[in-house]
Amino acid sequence: MTEWWRGAVIYQIYPRSFHDANGDGIGDLPGIVAKLDHVASLGVDGLWVSPFFPSPMKDGGYDVADFCGVDPMFGTIEDYDRLVAEAHRRGLKVIIDQVYSHTSDEHAWFRESRADRTNPKADWYVWAPPKPDGTPPNNWLSVFGGPAWDWDPRRRQYYFHNFLAEQPDLNVHTVAVQEAILDAARFWLDRGTDGFRLDVANFYMHDLLLRDNPPCAHPDPVKPYRLQVPLYNRSRPETLGFMARLRGLLDDYPERMAVGEIASRNQIEDMVDYTAGPDRLHTAYSFIFLRDAFGARHIRETVEAILAASADAWPSWAFSNHDVMRVVSRWSDGPPSPAFAKLLIALLGALRGTLFLYQGEELGLPQARVPYERLRDPEGIRFWPDYESRDNARTPMPWAADREHAGFAAVPGAAEPWLPVEPAHRALAVDRQEADPASVLHFTRRYLAWRRRHRALIDGSIHFHDTPEPVLAFARRGRDGHILCAFNLGRSHQRVPLPISASTRRLDGPGLPGALDGGMVDLPGYGAVFAGLDD
Repeated sequence: MTEWWRGAVIYQIYPRSFHDANGDGIGDLPGIVAKLDHVASLGVDGLWVSPFFPSPMKDGGYDVADFCGVDPMFGTIEDYDRLVAEAHRRGLKVIIDQVYSHTSDEHAWFRESRADRTNPKADWYVWAPPKPDGTPPNNWLSVFGGPAWDWDPRRRQYYFHNFLAEQPDLNVHTVAVQEAILDAARFWLDRGTDGFRLDVANFYMHDLLLRDNPPCAHPDPVKPYRLQVPLYNRSRPETLGFMARLRGLLDDYPERMAVGEIASRNQIEDMVDYTAGPDRLHTAYSFIFLRDAFGARHIRETVEAILAASADAWPSWAFSNHDVMRVVSRWSDGPPSPAFAKLLIALLGALRGTLFLYQGEELGLPQARVPYERLRDPEGIRFWPDYESRDNARTPMPWAADREHAGFAAVPGAAEPWLPVEPAHRALAVDRQEADPASVLHFTRRYLAWRRRHRALIDGSIHFHDTPEPVLAFARRGRDGHILCAFNLGRSHQRVPLPISASTRRLDGPGLPGALDGGMVDLPGYGAVFAGLDD
């Protein structure tokens, strides 16, 4: 059985913002199919499609009302089957989001569960009586602000929600819930789906004693959630038992995989816990490169911490996704530039792990700015203006600079997109970059094609060299050779010594500025060198 996901590059598609096939202002599954040639041209191994399931869209589709369907705004189940078939025809794997922590409050399961305390699904969600004074059962807080409990007058009880009140948490301790989740997974696996991205994978279970979370000092919290340690409603050890059941199901299907999203205070520890061993997930990623500070030391210490914790755990890395500020804006020490965007593509592609590119990253798109009156993100609205709305990373993909809505829709006279097109994105549209051999788009294609020819960059080991900031240097060692990778993460020129011999040769292909000079590596701003090393 091949482990295709090891070292794979997977392209994330946020369907609502990718391409609108019917002109209603919302991207859809037929729109993805229409642009699969673009995805395949990048040289990626697969695509991750964010939620397209029936949903009232209180939280961008992560409030699922039916795990085994397609929301009409995105198309039909036949459209999904065609997407899988067309992706496979181009050699692309397809993984999809699965949201097993919670559902929409409009899901049939919750409607039955909240009807009374004795129905067959009465324990499918987390219900608890109030304290004697009528207040919630404990002090748990919602990620989106306020208490994590909401009162239901029919049951005269509170129900638990880690996120919106419209997203009640499933009681995954209940065996029948586990069986229902596994049935939903089978539904998609039987349709040829190659794997799952498990949303908030460490949020599945809660403390059955409902103990209060301890406080956490925070100098200036925008979100009250940061004022406590979610010890009892996140990263519970019981979750790993269900992960073993899910892994067992995936193992029944050849060449399938699951990547877990880990949002945690102990990100490295939890990534290892969820991936180390044959009864855990295949891989996992955290927010450690999605929110934390940028720097050579930080990257090195993070990767080395994973290696020190487990030689077997296989990490995943992403610099951007639909939940965070786009990386060229977040990490740049000045106005985002094509040179910096190219460097980040090259750096991500050189790390040991499974790699995720977010739509538009191949264009070097900076963060958009959506006006308050157009925001749809409940978190961004709740904490505006002091919190970066997720909508600013979710604006429509620019396909054609001079067309209406930057070519987001396939038909003329289309409806206004659900989020506005960012004006600064027009100049970076796909058609403009197709015409420019020096563009970020062409660099991404060249680099990923070059990377595919060097197996050490896909599944080789990684060993770091001591270098001063802002230079990051490491060797990838594999069966087909050893490669030195050196990156200048800053704007100014750097010249540093590295352990290279006279026979060390610079590898052509990546297309970033940099040179070898004796025992020195010469790196212009945002430059990089890849060199073949002797054994």
